[in-house]
Amino acid sequence: MDSISAVSEELAEIEGQINDLFRALSNGFQKLEKIKDANRQSRQLEELTDKMRDCKSLIKDFDREVKSLEGGNDANTNRMLNDRRQSMVKELNSYVALKKKYSSNLASNNKRVDLFDGPAEDNMEENVLLASNMSNQELMNKGNTMMDDTDQAIERGKKIVQETINVGTDTSAALKAQTDQMSRVVNELDSIHFSLKKASKLVKEIGCHGQMYNGISLPYCHWCHSNHHRQDCEPKQQRHP
Repeated sequence: MDSISAVSEELAEIEGQINDLFRALSNGFQKLEKIKDANRQSRQLEELTDKMRDCKSLIKDFDREVKSLEGGNDANTNRMLNDRRQSMVKELNSYVALKKKYSSNLASNNKRVDLFDGPAEDNMEENVLLASNMSNQELMNKGNTMMDDTDQAIERGKKIVQETINVGTDTSAALKAQTDQMSRVVNELDSIHFSLKKASKLVKEIGCHGQMYNGISLPYCHWCHSNHHRQDCEPKQQRHP
């Protein structure tokens, strides 16, 4: 930080604020590791997300200030400032990855609770009172209904997965068929191009050397445009009497 303060007091101040946020994020995630209650975990994640948002904004301010000073700094100073900025971005990304990890775990836990329709902590007492007022038959019917709903949800999930697999298989087959067709077209075009080149070569050879007749090369007639010159091809004023 001392080297940065020698370049710009404003940069040094921004760096200090970023370092304070990084310390707060480190302590916050350590605290989150010890929290077991889902609601408290969610609130802690929201607070950490706000800190990461502030940190990202400060890093952008740091980057803008670095760019504004590039023209007056030497190459080594600019390299040092860019390395510091990249280090900040890397550290922030590590906290973003932690946040995603905890958010994913929290969402998975919530899905498991929803799947079995487990009572939330705030509604526990209400659900117990409701169950105490139900007869055994009603409780059995309610349990059977819940299991049926769960089975249907699982079957819907299996159907969606199978449909996704089928779509992927059909798409792969269609792409392979299109690739094979394009390969055949390219091969046919190559053959046509080769044939045209051979034909063009033959035409040029015939035009240059004339037509061979019984082993004798006949001259090309410019009057009738053929190798079979006849006397009546010449204009009348050039014919011999």
